Amino acid sequence: MSRVQVDRERCVGSGVCESLAPDVFEIDDEGVLQVHREEPAADDLDGVRDAVQSCPARALALAE
Repeated sequence: MSRVQVDRERCVGSGVCESLAPDVFEIDDEGVLQVHREEPAADDLDGVRDAVQSCPARALALAE
């Protein structure tokens, strides 16, 4: 099973992850990343992989 890892010290709250995998990621009203599913469903994995690769701060990882 794959698991989302977030380096909160690096996250800048850009929202790229939320736009690519909205069922998994959300930037709250204070600009803080919320992860709704640390173990994303199989149908969310492509979006999560895209989010990991597209994160401008390199704050995301996917442990598989």
